[in-house]
Formats: sequence, structure tokens, C-alpha cells
Amino acid sequence: MKYDFNKIIDRRGKDSVAVDLDDMFGIFNVETKEGFDQIPLWIADMNFDTVPTIPEAMIERAKHPLYGYFAPREEYFSAIIDWQKRRNGVTDLKPEHIGYQNGVLGGVISALRILCSEGDGVLVNSPLYIGYTEVLENNGFDIVCSDLKLDENGIWRMDLEDMEKKIVEKKIHAAIMCSPHNPCGRVWEKWELEKVMELYKKHDVFVISDEIWSDLTLPGYQHIPTQSVSEDAKNRTIALYAPSKTFNLAGLVGSYSIIYNTYLKDRFEKQSSLSAYNNMNLLSMYALIGAYKEEGHEWLTELRAVMEKNIDYAIGYIDEHFSGVTVAKPQGTYMLFIDCEDWCRERGKTMDELVNSGVEYGIMWQDGRIFRGPYAIRLNLALPYSRVKEAFERMDKYVFNK
Repeated sequence: MKYDFNKIIDRRGKDSVAVDLDDMFGIFNVETKEGFDQIPLWIADMNFDTVPTIPEAMIERAKHPLYGYFAPREEYFSAIIDWQKRRNGVTDLKPEHIGYQNGVLGGVISALRILCSEGDGVLVNSPLYIGYTEVLENNGFDIVCSDLKLDENGIWRMDLEDMEKKIVEKKIHAAIMCSPHNPCGRVWEKWELEKVMELYKKHDVFVISDEIWSDLTLPGYQHIPTQSVSEDAKNRTIALYAPSKTFNLAGLVGSYSIIYNTYLKDRFEKQSSLSAYNNMNLLSMYALIGAYKEEGHEWLTELRAVMEKNIDYAIGYIDEHFSGVTVAKPQGTYMLFIDCEDWCRERGKTMDELVNSGVEYGIMWQDGRIFRGPYAIRLNLALPYSRVKEAFERMDKYVFNK
């Protein structure tokens, strides 16, 4: 490989929520035993060097000693247009369709504020990303969940009958589409998107499509933009993207919207501007430009192979060694959403006991109950293979087979 995804990087003291837990969060209930380092398997944050063209672009701009008011460069828009064309086959994207957002979740709320009134129901699929739960509840919207179902092949599917029932009963006119799905890792097929968008057209439901994970499909799977499946879908969807998951840039802040419907775009941009804080950061603009260079495509190809290796190892280890633990193999993202219900019931263990037993041995995983998975744990596998192996060997010795 051209890029090194095996290097173990010490992030302590470098402003990382993933590893500086004592300074940043009180989310774990027990301390890690002496002699065990903490392996960051929880928050969706990669532990790899990003592609070098990102710091290069930022450093080159930072050499100029003035950082005043600015407008997005033409190069910023052309980078997004070229990226969408090469990654997702989008051929009709123009600068006027692209907008800026400080973050995808902020974009979700700006979109809901033009589509709904406080107290209105918003349709989402469960398991549900905790970020949606927090921003919807904080802004006074009613969360209406339709559970994803595992089919006979262990693939997560939308339950269109249940979704339609809830749309009608709750008089819903806005839905959030998570594509690829977090935390399940499902990469929706075109026919699935066509069917759900036909349902939304039938009941006049507008769609906020969070496609922040769109670049991180596993080899053999292709992201399909929600807006691409029909002319109606193109005009009833507010799509949100960012380079932050792909290249680990969340700390720089910056995402972008794609909206073809002029009426929606004008209202969305007006709503986003009301706080006067939704302004692009100069260096985040250069980070995106650096990310979307040719090297970014090369780096991403190698990253996806690394993701596949780590996920295949983890799935195989669970199947072979952890009786009572099941997992549906993700098709995208670098996360696993594992189900421990049978394991807990067979041993008379609670989820608190299970989660804490891992943390005691430096397995810093994420309690899946916050994603509405009653016996679930979410695992981040975006770290060097040696660290993934160490984590699973600890799970084997100290947790699941203790």
C-alpha cells in the first residue's frame, strides 16, 4: 500500500475525544484496570493518518499571514462536483445546488425548521443514530421510529408497510434517510430507494438524506444518492454530505448540502443564516479541497480495503468464539452493531455488567442502547489491524468467555 494504515498513533493530549476520556467525557462507569491501555472502539472517529494533501493544503494557505473575511473559492465547488461525479455518478450538479453547513446535524435541524412545526412527527429508522435523537428532542420534534428488520439473509431492510402506517397515523411530512445507515452499516440498493421515495411521494413527505458515510462503502458496494433515483426524489430531498467521516475531519467542522429544488434551497439557506454562525471556516475549505484531490481517491481505495480486512476479521472472530453474540455484516461504514441478547440471557448478565466488563480491560466500546438496540454494542474498527486483534483477544479472554 502507498499509505500506512498500520501505524499506531499516540493521540493523547492532542484534543481527541476518542482517547482523552478523563478530560472530555464522563461516559464510562468504571475505570480501566492497571496494566491495560485503552483501545478506542466507541466514537465514530478514525485512528489513521489522513491523506497528506489535506494538511498540505491547509499549511500552504496558513503561510499567508492574513485570514480575513472570504468567499468560497471556485475550486471548492469544482472539487465537490468532481468528487460527486467520480464517486457517485452525479452528472448534473452545479455550484448553485451546493450550500454550506457547519455540520450535518445542524443541517438536519435547519431542514426540519422549514418543513415542520415544533411537535410535528419526524419519521426515522431504528436502530437510530444518537445524534438524531439528541437534536430532534432538543428542538421539539416528535421522533417516530420504524424498526429495520433483518431478513433471512441477515440483511437490514426497511419495513415499508410499517413506515406507511406511521406516516398516515402521525400525519408525517418529513423523514430522515440515513444512507448508508448508521449504526447498521446498510448500503441501500437502488430499488429500495426507489420504493421508499415512491412512498414519500404518495404521502407528500419531504426527505432529509444524511449521506455523510457515502464514501465509506465496503468493496463491492456502491452508494446510490437518494436524489438520483427519480426526478421527484431529486426535488423533494435535501441531501447532506461532508468529508469529515471519510477523512477524519470532524474537528475542522464543515459539511455541505445539495438541493436542486430552488424553493427548498432558498428557504433552507435563509433558515441556516438566522443564527449568523453558519459560516465556513477558511481552513476547512482548504481541507476539503485537499481531501478531494486525486490522492484522496487513492487513499480512500486503500482505506476501504483496510476496513474490509478489519470487519472480516471481527465478524469471523465473533462467529467462531463468541457464543450468543450475533452481528449482521455491514456493507458500509467502519462500525459493527453487535447483538448480545442471547449471551446476556444465557449468563444472567445485564448490559451494564457487559459494557463495564469490557471497559475494565481497556475495551472502550459503545453501549448500543443509546441507538435503541436493547442488547447492542457499537464497535469502531477504524484502527490498525494489530489493535483490532488485541481488542478481540481481550474480549475473548476477559469478557465473553471469562
